[in-house]
Amino acid sequence: MAALPAVPPGPPLVRLRGIGKRFGPVTVLRGVDLDIYGGEVLVLAGENGAGKSTLIKILGGVYTDFDGTLEIAGRVVRPRSPLEAAALGVAIIFQELSLVPTLSVADNIFLGRPLTRRGFVDTAAQRAAARRLLDQLGLDLDVDRRVEDLSLAEQQLTEIAKALARDARVIVMDEPTSALNAPEVEKLFGLIADLRARGCGVVYITHKMEEIERLADRICVLRDGEHVGTAPAAELPPARLVNWMVGRELGEQFPRHAARPGPERLRVENFSVWRGGRAVVAGVSLCVHAGEILGVAGLQGSGASDLFAGLFGAYGRAVGGRAWLDGQPLEIAGPRRAIDQGLAWLTNDRKATGLVLPLSVIANTTLADLPRLSPGGWRHPGREQAVTRELAATLALRAASLDLEVEALSGGNQQKVVLAKWLQTRPRVLLLDEPTRGIDVGAKREIYQLLNDLTARGLAILLITSELPELLALSDRIVVLHRGRLSAELTRGEATPEKVLAAAMGTA
Repeated sequence: MAALPAVPPGPPLVRLRGIGKRFGPVTVLRGVDLDIYGGEVLVLAGENGAGKSTLIKILGGVYTDFDGTLEIAGRVVRPRSPLEAAALGVAIIFQELSLVPTLSVADNIFLGRPLTRRGFVDTAAQRAAARRLLDQLGLDLDVDRRVEDLSLAEQQLTEIAKALARDARVIVMDEPTSALNAPEVEKLFGLIADLRARGCGVVYITHKMEEIERLADRICVLRDGEHVGTAPAAELPPARLVNWMVGRELGEQFPRHAARPGPERLRVENFSVWRGGRAVVAGVSLCVHAGEILGVAGLQGSGASDLFAGLFGAYGRAVGGRAWLDGQPLEIAGPRRAIDQGLAWLTNDRKATGLVLPLSVIANTTLADLPRLSPGGWRHPGREQAVTRELAATLALRAASLDLEVEALSGGNQQKVVLAKWLQTRPRVLLLDEPTRGIDVGAKREIYQLLNDLTARGLAILLITSELPELLALSDRIVVLHRGRLSAELTRGEATPEKVLAAAMGTA
């Protein structure tokens, strides 16, 4: 994308002035100013907990009680709901999608503003209009399919189509590539370029530096609820941007030490997993040693996540093959038994399978270790608070209170709570599936350092990450899966982006 001037020509589509927001005694935004112009991509950057999500929820009519003024198209407004914000030309695409799973793609695209005829929903007109819109966007989706039958990536693209169907002038995207594979990411970037060319203002939130470098015309940085600054992307090289975000120099991005593998910790031989009547993992053999990080690579649908789920007992006994933990047979009989034997599994969807959102930080952190923390079936709140406080300090968790409901935390801090939960179980083998998804650059480095500390203590880690530079930097060895089968095993010295991708695509 060609860079824009520091301030694009013409009046802004949206002007926010002196925006402040409090939740009880906690101030999360303080005097924030922001302008959004047509024909630009404005990246909203900052660490987890900086206030980005709160700011866009004010813009999108989710939070109506705030300080300051909001102008849209030169008029001071205060939208009382997302529907009112949409009527004003603002569409927010949140990480938590707002689709109705049991309705079709077409019904979801026109949700809240159906096409009608004589007072009744005109289903045929909606299907035709949805098909035209998807064709214009280059999206190959069946408009009659129910959303619950779509992949996460297809649901994300449906959400984008829904926003565009409302003729939005300002479109906010919060971590939109988190569930997309590489071709789908390219399709999304093409859509963003098209929106920019149409004169729309796109606000893009991401923690991925390569996306910021590729998309941003201007960058606005928040830190601790305050506006640090806004500048053209050309004036904010990565090092300066990180300094604005975290208020300090970070140094080396991947602080990985030389591996010192110890004895074999986990061995898997001829392991298979069946789901829906078919083998999603077929005859995989691998091993990982104490103090080692074994990267598990593969494209979407490769079976990598199913391998972790199978080992952890999430699919019950729908598995085959053998596994040993520290030389003893691993009994696969459900998650509780896996935890008792020393396995921990951080899933790739913290909201659906990692956390109980209405419960507190303390309750979530101690949830998987309650049998040990509550001997005899009696809860010990003081003990639970103490272990949570210690883990929160280790992980630099940012929460106003450990009694706060987890759903009130930023995405990155929610991820830290999931990590805390599994570390509390004192595992010997840690299965990490996308551990840095939705985490800012500063928090990522903290987690990288934590992985160093854990392996130094003899923990064995199996790691799945869709960020190839992260995989290559952190892994001591890499195994690659293609359609459920092992297609390559590479040492740290052998692994290159080209070799990993070729094996993942089955062309090695």
